[in-house]
Amino acid sequence: MTVSIAAIEADLRCYLAFGNKRAGGPGDQACGEWLAAELERLGYAVQRQVFEAPYFEARRAELEAGAARAEVLPQPIVVPTGPEGVSGPLVRVDQAGRWSGSLEGAVALVELAHARWSSILAQAARGPVAAAFAGGAKAAVAITTGPTGKVIALNSDGRGPIFGGPVALLVPEEVGPFLEAALARRAAKLTIEGEGGRRPAFNFVGRLDRGKGRWLAVSTPRSGWFACAAERGPGVAAWLDLARWAVSALPDHDLAFVCNTGHEYEYLGAAEAMKQIAPPPAATRFWLHIGANVAAADWREVGGRAEPLPSVDPNRFLSVSPELLPLAREVFAGQPGYEAPVSSQVLAAGELVEVIKAGYSPAAGVFGVHRFHHAAEDDERCLNVPATAAAAQGFRELLVRVAKGG
Repeated sequence: MTVSIAAIEADLRCYLAFGNKRAGGPGDQACGEWLAAELERLGYAVQRQVFEAPYFEARRAELEAGAARAEVLPQPIVVPTGPEGVSGPLVRVDQAGRWSGSLEGAVALVELAHARWSSILAQAARGPVAAAFAGGAKAAVAITTGPTGKVIALNSDGRGPIFGGPVALLVPEEVGPFLEAALARRAAKLTIEGEGGRRPAFNFVGRLDRGKGRWLAVSTPRSGWFACAAERGPGVAAWLDLARWAVSALPDHDLAFVCNTGHEYEYLGAAEAMKQIAPPPAATRFWLHIGANVAAADWREVGGRAEPLPSVDPNRFLSVSPELLPLAREVFAGQPGYEAPVSSQVLAAGELVEVIKAGYSPAAGVFGVHRFHHAAEDDERCLNVPATAAAAQGFRELLVRVAKGG
């Protein structure tokens, strides 16, 4: 039986309807309850794992320089400024962490290189911001230059602030007057006010323990900075498809379907899941992790405007244990990006790193960064339903073939 495109589309729309998915927030919690209920309905025994995730709800977040004013996105873990803000001369810092004059007491305006950004921990992002603070800046505002001109939220460490002062992200489309102010070292003020701390969030696992002693594990994260339509939705839809299909299609194995939150805090939820709810590595035949950008719409520029295409964004990766490379090439032939799988010894990213670190082998995982990755504009336009169904079909075949020994 092939994957139902109608079911994939219904699950994508259901996921999207939960709105913002920040870990432990209302959208994430409701989404998790929906997915857990779906597995319970199928006969899986569901176990929840509660942990504390950071959060910050901004009341005011803005950068001012003379008449110029723009909303900014506070960078987690957020260091608030208080209602008075942080003031100082606005000083430009380039992508290599260089500046002219003095940074002492300044608000640094950091121009990041053009990229499909994902994490502040990437050296190209963290390096120039850290250099600004080392040079004496009191605060930093980073320009997340990318393919859309929109602000790109950046994953961060979930355990504590990375920098010694407040950091925010500025929409590239609105940077013009601030660059002008920085060139003249005019006075600027960064204000970040709000409520923050830590709040409960939950992972869960749905198990079908048939006493076989051979587990097949499939995992996916559900959380993210915004609605995460194409970043997370296709992975959730494919994961649900596999959970429904595997009940009858894989009768000779025990099944564990793991759903994590806290992904945006450098895989905080995945790390917690490995401590408590994951099946034992020694008893696990195979682990498949379904991460970001399983299947997103590709885009093109027309007359200065972007429009979605029916084709799939090829900036996605399939990483597998070395011995699975020939099988993966066969199964995913013709699927852009996935048709050229890579060895996990060469490239692994996202929560697949946590899976491998915990000792699961063989393992496979998908990850990628589509055009609107980590942007508020990652909405319904970014979905590619047929490509999501094709990916799910490939995951089915990969599971069957690995379970049967190739």
